Amino acid sequence: MLKFSDFDSRGYQTVDVRSGYEEWAATYERTVEDEMDIALLDALVTPDWSGVRTAADLGCGTGRTGAWLKSRGVPDVDGVDLAPEMLRLAAGKHVYRRLEESNVATTQLNADAYDLVVACLIDEHLPDVTPLYREAARLAASSALLVVVGFHPYFIMAAGMPTHYNSGSGEPLAIETHVHLMSDHVTAGVANGWQLREMKERLVDDRWVALKPKWESFRHRPISFAMVWGRPSP
Repeated sequence: MLKFSDFDSRGYQTVDVRSGYEEWAATYERTVEDEMDIALLDALVTPDWSGVRTAADLGCGTGRTGAWLKSRGVPDVDGVDLAPEMLRLAAGKHVYRRLEESNVATTQLNADAYDLVVACLIDEHLPDVTPLYREAARLAASSALLVVVGFHPYFIMAAGMPTHYNSGSGEPLAIETHVHLMSDHVTAGVANGWQLREMKERLVDDRWVALKPKWESFRHRPISFAMVWGRPSP
């Protein structure tokens, strides 16, 4: 198993996931760019978003993904997150039917209850992605889709960059980060009954460089990815 420490070029102090997102919550939406995840959701062609009636948003954070789903016509969205402050901000968006403080791999959400399970920008915080795919399979109805959007392992390794934020004092802090290859996702997905239906990778392009000029050296490199998984036909 790959270790992020083998690629780390920043050497930031590292904090655990819950503590990091509790502190980052106040500035999260000002620092995470839509180009990272929302742009990929917009680009997917497999999901019929308007046909989704119930969605589970695993690692819902401040509710960015939930708000996007509601804007696409999904009426009922339930969210799960580990950080109470993230959940408080998500609740303020008034887009969730239910919010739960929980690990994404062991939620209390109902089994076989969702047309869509989505997990955005959380896989790098999991020591193993298998429990995520297993829990998604438990939650999914027979014809459901699973959408996973993640920080691309290539970028994590090539840039040596963990998920990070600036503390209240201005100190950059890393949140516990793990490297999962694409093959790790495929192995975990297939082992839990999922079939890959679509995959897209977001490259650093003109729009990214306009947002972060220092990333010119990463132009044409993949920074994030999206996978759409479905259940096998009976």
